Amino acid sequence: MLTYTANNYIDALIKKGTRAGIVGMPPMAVINKLITRQVIIFDLDEPIVKKNMEDALPFLPRVYCAVLRTVVLNSMNLDLEVIFIDVGPGKCDCALHVATILAHYLDIPVIKTTNLDKQPFGTPICRSRMPLLEKMEKITAGVKSSLAADQEDVPFCCPTAGFWGVPPRDFSLLKLFPDSTHIYGWTRCMENKTPADLELEGYFNPDIPTVFFAQSFCAKTALAKLLADRHPRGLYVDADVTAGSSVKAKIQAFLELSGVKL
Repeated sequence: MLTYTANNYIDALIKKGTRAGIVGMPPMAVINKLITRQVIIFDLDEPIVKKNMEDALPFLPRVYCAVLRTVVLNSMNLDLEVIFIDVGPGKCDCALHVATILAHYLDIPVIKTTNLDKQPFGTPICRSRMPLLEKMEKITAGVKSSLAADQEDVPFCCPTAGFWGVPPRDFSLLKLFPDSTHIYGWTRCMENKTPADLELEGYFNPDIPTVFFAQSFCAKTALAKLLADRHPRGLYVDADVTAGSSVKAKIQAFLELSGVKL
């Protein structure tokens, strides 16, 4: 198979209606081109295909995080024509190996990208008053857009709690938080469209109780644990495919004991 960069592949072969999968956050230049060509974009990090996670085991060990196992399930079961996967510091080293696995098993181009974008798009959704689950849905949907969030649609609020980390595979745990929760960590980088901004990812508010979350087996668990230890009122938690009752109970107890009004 010929080796393409993302840009010259799009220029040469992408047409209107092409079914393209993305993993992580490809560079904004790539997203802009896909939108201009009216490509159908599938965010492969999200659980699109309703399959048992065990179905990913022939391709990816269980010690990989649930998000990357979801990427494999989506890639193997969706009728895609190309996949663009961020394998740089804006995603993770494991994504590079997943790209190699997908390229081996799939008869479509799997094109590696590295997102080092630095232009900030702002984080109004992270700092808005609305249900945390709804905020997360808006931010994850934004990966397929080249536009910043409309600040008039997301009213700012003073935070009473914080959620630091990556979008969980199981969004149900987000229902435990008040509407005045601010989002930090890689999810804030995601809204800002600068996924490799380590300084922004490491930022937290020490004045509010904050849950530091990462998917089990994700390398970001190390940073989550460190920042939780540094925070005056921080709680570190991780979860695999689903957030079990013990994880949810731990979060709920932490917020209640911290005086957060739910």
